[in-house]
Amino acid sequence: MAWWYVYVARCRDDSLYCGIARDVAARIAAHDAGTGARYTRGRGPLTVVLVRRCRDMPGALRLEHAIKQLPRAAKQALLAEPARLAAIVRRVQRARRSAAADET
Repeated sequence: MAWWYVYVARCRDDSLYCGIARDVAARIAAHDAGTGARYTRGRGPLTVVLVRRCRDMPGALRLEHAIKQLPRAAKQALLAEPARLAAIVRRVQRARRSAAADET
């Protein structure tokens, strides 16, 4: 099984960027080379500050979206205490199960 990863990276200007990748190191290298996301161009080098493994791409995308919706203060708290990520993962999984149940 090929895993997907959600990562949070700190940019040179201290902003945070959240993304998904199968190979986080290669993706960060792409960001640093200026061929990654437009947001990260000119903001490198990036430093990975958080990584979470996901079973599939849809799950990784949902978790990425949930993290991106957090205000900056909540993201900073998440980085200071990574155990908080478990609560976000549970919330995303509950929403996914609820959506699946609604389809039946």
